[in-house]
Amino acid sequence: MATQRKHLVKDFNPHITCYICKGYLIKPTTVTECLHTFCKTCIVQHFEDSNDCPRCGNQVHETNPLEMLRLDNTLEEIIFKLVPGLREQELQREIEFWKKNKPPENGQGVCGSLLVEIGRMSGGVLEQGSREYESPKADKPKVDEEDDENQDDKDYHRSDPQIAICLDCLRNNGQSGDNIVKGLMKKFIRCSTRVTVGTIKKFLSLKLKLPSSYELDVLCNGEIMGKDHTMEFIYMTRWRLRGENSYPMVLQYRPRIDFG
Repeated sequence: MATQRKHLVKDFNPHITCYICKGYLIKPTTVTECLHTFCKTCIVQHFEDSNDCPRCGNQVHETNPLEMLRLDNTLEEIIFKLVPGLREQELQREIEFWKKNKPPENGQGVCGSLLVEIGRMSGGVLEQGSREYESPKADKPKVDEEDDENQDDKDYHRSDPQIAICLDCLRNNGQSGDNIVKGLMKKFIRCSTRVTVGTIKKFLSLKLKLPSSYELDVLCNGEIMGKDHTMEFIYMTRWRLRGENSYPMVLQYRPRIDFG
């Protein structure tokens, strides 16, 4: 009976490393057009200067290649299991980054919450560099992480289920206000399902630089949504009823029409 060959971590390096930074994939993000995967930070920074895939050279999108990116959480978990200590080392790098670039204002802050997380994963004992492995990645800080700062009062609903939304400007054939209300340069957003229409209106007013007294209508499938409707409610009762698996959910906005 043939003995099963044991594989070293370095045997998998061609499949779990980033083409751009040559390090292990951190927050693996796949380009849906060509299915090449990179670190999230690496590919986002690359798309600031180019619309082409850095590996195959194919154009990802004519104007906004970020629309064609998808996080691969399954691959991330596989990499963390394959490479001993990688998760802890990345959290340590994040701590060092925030210490240098964003000092917490009150007490624990970002660094404190990350130390708690590292302690949880290492059984309550913090051990820096306790396990060695053959890593091709040069030390680099992580600059694109979720902030867990002061979770009690500054969570900003990051732990909530998220929903992707497309915000389209609805033209009304020369209606008063059309010259003020324009389309967004980046109309795709991701937010908590608990966000209300009222919050979306504030977001639009801020992005479009509208006067504080200016009011908007937000519609889904041609129906005006109430300001207290949440994104989850709209998705379940309006968008999903289309009978399609369309994603993201599309909301339209326009200058408010006074029917009175």
